[in-house]
Amino acid sequence: MRIDQHQAHLTYCSNIHPGESWEETFNNLKAYTTQVKAQMNTDRFGIGLRLSNLASLDLIAEEKLTEFQDWLQINDLYVFTINGFPYGQFHVSEVKDQVHAPDWTDPDRLSYTKRLFHILARLLPEGMDGGVSTSPLSYRFWYGDEQKLQAAKSIATNQLGDLIAFLAQLKQETGNLLHLDMEPEPDGILETSDEFVAFFKDYMLNAGLEVVTNRLQCTAPEAEVHIREHFQLCYDVCHFAVGYEKPAEAIARIQQAGIRIGRIQISAALGSPGLSQANRQTVIDQLSTFDEPVYLHQAVVRAMDGQLKRYKDLGVALAGLDHDDQEIRTHFHVPVFTETYDQLVSTQKDIVDTLHVWLEKNFTRHLEVETYTWDVLPAPLRTDLVQSIVRELSWVKETLAKA
Repeated sequence: MRIDQHQAHLTYCSNIHPGESWEETFNNLKAYTTQVKAQMNTDRFGIGLRLSNLASLDLIAEEKLTEFQDWLQINDLYVFTINGFPYGQFHVSEVKDQVHAPDWTDPDRLSYTKRLFHILARLLPEGMDGGVSTSPLSYRFWYGDEQKLQAAKSIATNQLGDLIAFLAQLKQETGNLLHLDMEPEPDGILETSDEFVAFFKDYMLNAGLEVVTNRLQCTAPEAEVHIREHFQLCYDVCHFAVGYEKPAEAIARIQQAGIRIGRIQISAALGSPGLSQANRQTVIDQLSTFDEPVYLHQAVVRAMDGQLKRYKDLGVALAGLDHDDQEIRTHFHVPVFTETYDQLVSTQKDIVDTLHVWLEKNFTRHLEVETYTWDVLPAPLRTDLVQSIVRELSWVKETLAKA
């Protein structure tokens, strides 16, 4: 839906609904998204569409796309962004690190992403830019040493250069500005704002530039324009908060490098207040209820001296807490409208701070709430899904209005 500030679009990501086929995805939009639109009392509502590889193979068919376009028009709905991070199964069964598979070293990831952009180019309303989010190259622990990591970055860069050339040609054919929104994540090959900026400068503006120049038969300055236009960053607030990055500093670092931010994913991480001898065991016990088997809940612990210790999953982090550890945060997306969970806290303030920076700098028109963990939250926190989505979107609108 349109929000007044910066003529932006606010939605929620449909990856919260289980279902991998296009039929399941479409049925979820009919069952849930239409209700959300009605309760938000808006004339038009934008969809943050999650399409698995399987669903994209079905929807790309002309008759399916036409049917979907007709349905969108009848229901005053539109699609402006697609979540292209999870390629396969994203609910019920164990996902963990396989959320990155296939990664950006695999041609299947490139083919899938191009297909998503073909679909988005057909669905995107006139005059609007569109983004597809994606994995931060891969899961870093699949590549055991620095040499293997560099090799993975090089292969990924070649494929990303191919994609950028494809998007430049698609813009020429359709007039649509489409951008890949790469999403740094804990334990991704690209995790922090520093790592993203370094990859952009060292790889995309070198080997990537060469790929784009050769594909499009253009000059190096022209290729750089294409890269900066079509290769952008997805600022997931939860992910940067887990690493204790302050929003104003991280966003400034990204912008100073001339990198565009394609979307804000509005999400909150879970953590502890300051750890002490008195509350340590209570915090451990309460966080343990969020240690579930479907998703990775990477954790970062801040020690007394300010050093950060990174753990692959929440259970491992809890087992490794030392007496001098001051705080723990975990990659568990919790409802954005709640700041405290008994003795635990969320990183809701990072969302507020991010939105303040956005209001001042106007760096994207895409705002997407992404709390996908409703079905794995501890039982007392699970509530009606439609009401929960409406409450999150309403909280964002109210937060913007107060700023």
